[in-house]
Amino acid sequence: MRRTVPTVAALALVAGALVAPTTANAASEPRWISHIKQYPGGISNGVRAMYAASGAGAAAANSRAATQANAGGYVAAPKAAGGNVQMNDDSNPPLPQNETAVAYNVNHPLIAVAAANDYVSGGVVVMRTTDGGKHWASTRITPQFRGTGDFCNGGDPGVAYSRRDGAFYLSQLCFFRSQAYSEIQVYKSVDNGQTWTPGRQAARAASNYDYTTGTVDESIFNDKELIAVDNTPTSPHYGRLYVTYTKFHLQPDGFSDYCPLQLSYTDTIPTENPALTTWAHTAIQPDNPGGDGTGLSANQFSVPVVEQNGALDIGFVSEECNASYDPHLLFQKSTDGGATFLPQPVQIDKPGQYADFLDDARDDTLPPTAFRAPNTVSLAYSPRTGTLLYVYQNNINRPLSAADISYQTSADGGLHWSDSAFLSTGANGTPARNDQFLPWAASDENGRFYAIWFDRRQDPANVRINTWQAVSGNNAASFTSAKISTKDWDPNLGFLGSGAFIGDYNGLAASTKAVYPVWTDGRDSAIAQTGIGETDIFTNVEINP
Repeated sequence: MRRTVPTVAALALVAGALVAPTTANAASEPRWISHIKQYPGGISNGVRAMYAASGAGAAAANSRAATQANAGGYVAAPKAAGGNVQMNDDSNPPLPQNETAVAYNVNHPLIAVAAANDYVSGGVVVMRTTDGGKHWASTRITPQFRGTGDFCNGGDPGVAYSRRDGAFYLSQLCFFRSQAYSEIQVYKSVDNGQTWTPGRQAARAASNYDYTTGTVDESIFNDKELIAVDNTPTSPHYGRLYVTYTKFHLQPDGFSDYCPLQLSYTDTIPTENPALTTWAHTAIQPDNPGGDGTGLSANQFSVPVVEQNGALDIGFVSEECNASYDPHLLFQKSTDGGATFLPQPVQIDKPGQYADFLDDARDDTLPPTAFRAPNTVSLAYSPRTGTLLYVYQNNINRPLSAADISYQTSADGGLHWSDSAFLSTGANGTPARNDQFLPWAASDENGRFYAIWFDRRQDPANVRINTWQAVSGNNAASFTSAKISTKDWDPNLGFLGSGAFIGDYNGLAASTKAVYPVWTDGRDSAIAQTGIGETDIFTNVEINP
């Protein structure tokens, strides 16, 4: 049976984390709120969903939850059959989790930590295993803004393990509905995910608040961060921790005139008080007010990967700051530990081989469903061959097969890329029908590549979702794929009864001992019992002898 968080505690956490703080400097509507009210793209869907959940929708959901609890509560369902396992515990009644990240202990690969957006706490739920994913225990990290002492909204998790430090690191956002503060925070665990940095002591990789002067730059909103660690002992930057993110620059009316990628990095996060961490900062892509057609000012969804020689690779998309349109797939590289990057990004996509899905709303929805499915790319690196694998949603064949998953590879550290090939294919090798989206990729120590994605090929109505996985043992020259979810689910029932958000990305980590595909899953949505609708976090247990 699934363990549950007591109803009273769950609702108290929701109230404490999702209601804006009452501080003396609360001002007019923050610019980021004006932005998401007016523009369909730009600031990420996870932030938009947390805002929506903390407003009237969450109040109504909490009211229904309380009513259901008073009527006897929600009876947890048993864990899924077969190799699928629900990783998170449930509140009572259950609330959604989505957007997943996962990493394993490189010294003991059967130990892993995963994280997801959590609408119980308003921050993230952390899930840990010591047996290769057969069993998981949950805890929660609710972010706290040290400038006022208030708990803030969080989410957008990233997870990495440091071989040098023997520690897991977790990144997430910190923001408010009615104040302009915006931070990217990093938490540390030295006991394999059992305990974490208290919210008030989180390391601050980026902030629009000046702790010396007590002033806030209301024009900045920091978004969509991910994290990586240099784990090669012979690397000149062994143990360095990297956090990439998008810096939205917002005008008073909410319009974003530029939104470049940024990097924060550090060599030490003190265990006793991570808030004392000293960070260096580099512009991956420069500020470019107004734009000049180069795409330098408009980027999103940065994915960092560290090579064995210490090079930092970053995959991302060129994306308008106010609309979800991704004209190009891009790559950046630093060979000096994040201090500098290539003068210009490398364009990965080639003419006639890639197209983004551009609907009338310019918001990445995939009809006939209402949720958004942005082109959140993924980048993986083979430590055996040095090959880079870049995986993404591709709509070049949309009239015939809807959204597909494609991939490209690089054998020279990302400076040149292969032609695009379809990854989500049928038995005859042609693109699978219906929509495939939200891919993630990883490589194990021996260079075996893995990728997962959401797939609707088995539903003639193109609604119900399964999770598929592809594997390559020949350095990404070819892949075999199969469905790994044991039950499909309806996204229309997945988020507080609205189906409006199922997350922007899934997670995957791979070792030669265990593979951890981690995805959002609504197969046990409690909408019939509670009227709320939920998603959980699932994995498929894959332990190698």
